[in-house]
Amino acid sequence: MSYLERIANCNTWSATHYLPWKIAGETYGWLRPQFVEHLTAFPDCFVIHDYSVALHPDLNDYAKRSAAIAPVLRQLHEQGVIDTWVNERYPVNHAFGEQGVLEVERAATNYFGTKSYGVHLNGLVKKADGIYVWTGVRARDKPFFSGKLDQVVAGGQPVGISLMDNLIKESAEEANIPAILAEQAVLKSQLSYRQATSRGLDQSTLYNFDLWLPEDFIPENTDGEVEAFHLYPISKIAELTEHSEAFKDNCNLTNIDLLLRLGVISAQHPDYTAIKQQLYR
Repeated sequence: MSYLERIANCNTWSATHYLPWKIAGETYGWLRPQFVEHLTAFPDCFVIHDYSVALHPDLNDYAKRSAAIAPVLRQLHEQGVIDTWVNERYPVNHAFGEQGVLEVERAATNYFGTKSYGVHLNGLVKKADGIYVWTGVRARDKPFFSGKLDQVVAGGQPVGISLMDNLIKESAEEANIPAILAEQAVLKSQLSYRQATSRGLDQSTLYNFDLWLPEDFIPENTDGEVEAFHLYPISKIAELTEHSEAFKDNCNLTNIDLLLRLGVISAQHPDYTAIKQQLYR
């Protein structure tokens, strides 16, 4: 177990095992060949080539593309091909803030290997004996990483909402953090990774915020997605991240970033340079 292994575990993707998904001649995603087989049933939406898959050229604007793909995704979900349904709309684009070429159901993003974005909040507490960090335990009925540790607040970034507004919304839902407190969070970093998963490609960018919470603040979940909260000293976060699999995979990246910024992982660590190179590539 090591910090480098945590980073490597989130960067397991290789293009050799995927076909590019092209829209208007540009690559916006990457598809596993097994998933492409299901797309052959929808020739009005997808054009299948030997080495790529294209969205049908007649679907030539945001509204047409989004309207055409929505029932396809719903049918694939009803067939069990897309295994979950979140009912959140995600943009398909090259970079955060860029105008999307269409929008898709969140649960489909890994299947199409499109870029996605999320907000993660480090809930920090300063005590006389040092810095502590609030963590959440993911509910046992969540479809992925159930029972794993998570940041006190974390959520995907749907269309039509800013990072801060989304963070405030997620903070209320997941930890009952009042908006007047959540809006004091400060964006500290962004981390990108490409992880091969059973569904396809998780190609995500995490926007990491720090929020210093009062000592007497106790988070409470309101949406059923968090089973419990634990307040750990920063040294415990370091131990769990480096030497266990307690945290959800991508939460380890946010932890390592925090540990670097707070000097817990210092230049004296034997892997310090490699950790920074691999994390911030």
